[in-house]
Amino acid sequence: MLYRNRKPDDPNEGKWLGIGGKIEEGESSDECNQREVLEETGLRLRSFVFHGVIEFRSDTWDDEDMYLYSSSDFIPEDEEAAKHFSETGTYKPPVCDEGELAWIPKEKLLSLSMWEGDRAFVGELLKGTKDISFRLQYEGEKCTILSVQTG
Repeated sequence: MLYRNRKPDDPNEGKWLGIGGKIEEGESSDECNQREVLEETGLRLRSFVFHGVIEFRSDTWDDEDMYLYSSSDFIPEDEEAAKHFSETGTYKPPVCDEGELAWIPKEKLLSLSMWEGDRAFVGELLKGTKDISFRLQYEGEKCTILSVQTG
């Protein structure tokens, strides 16, 4: 998880988020997922699961659609870190210019400071839900879940 505390004028400041970013021109959402994870964490995804689309609508910020992925199959790109990871199963994330990266135990995820809507779809991930689609409406920081599709 990424604790956002380093970006100027960040609407996510003080909140924990998953890794991610904007899709670049000519890039698929799968390619963006792999690139963003590598850029922000130094981890190369060997496989991943696409869960669905989370639609964020807001009276304050631009509307966004987020492609939700998860993975437990990755390896550090750095050879020395990869060797250490294969020997010990541990990996220390690099410094990230957007905030502090940290491994958070699953049982503690929902107690973190995060957006209300994020808490809803992260809860579904933790339950093992494969297909997750939400439409969230924000008024300031108050979230209303407009629609949910899970399976």
